[in-house]
Amino acid sequence: MQQEDLFKRYSRQIFMDEIGLEGQKKIMASKILVIGAGGLGSPVIQYLAAAGVGTIGIADFDQVELHNLNRQIIHTENEVGALKIRSAEKFVKNLNRQVKVKGIEQKIGAANVSEILSQYDIIVDGSDNFLTRYLVNDTCVAMDKTLVYGSILGFSGQVAVFNHHGSKNLRDIFPEPPFDEELPDCDSLGVLGALPGIVGSMMALQTLKIITDLPVNINQLTLIDTLNWRFQTLDF
Repeated sequence: MQQEDLFKRYSRQIFMDEIGLEGQKKIMASKILVIGAGGLGSPVIQYLAAAGVGTIGIADFDQVELHNLNRQIIHTENEVGALKIRSAEKFVKNLNRQVKVKGIEQKIGAANVSEILSQYDIIVDGSDNFLTRYLVNDTCVAMDKTLVYGSILGFSGQVAVFNHHGSKNLRDIFPEPPFDEELPDCDSLGVLGALPGIVGSMMALQTLKIITDLPVNINQLTLIDTLNWRFQTLDF
């Protein structure tokens, strides 16, 4: 893409004093890993690709199912039965062919987490289980990588930036994962699709602010209650 076309595409970002040309260059040079191409990963992937992030890695091992479509909006009916990473790759390429997208068809585990995370500047965790969340958090701490965290359930969500320039991490607010693996999740209690859209968009915005060296709140957990439309910030 020619320089003039790049400017046209990203002009509404570049016009912002806080971003400018230098900020756009940082966005286009960044390498971001998105863990999960589901409810949270979908809006994250959308907005990072739209902003022109240079390389987006997407780690997921699931297939698209019909019940995913109320919230996982990068996938379509035509992709039901396909791997989510293939569907996500197709979405990104259709939206912005300048973005390098790498689908990682692996379940994040102790054997591969360090190798996968080492290739990226910032980690965005949209996973849906405690084992993965804590493993990713601990690896980011060990590797000194910034982690953008989000979770959802029903009408509620959480967002935080962990381990940013040595700031606090997930274990500083929740030292251990719950022992009860039968805790409610979206599969059992459900979720309205617009909620992960809100939370995932907040995660994407935090990621773009980090890339462009804009200030982000650290050592804070934002609680989102969309049923009563209340937003709280907890210091920890």
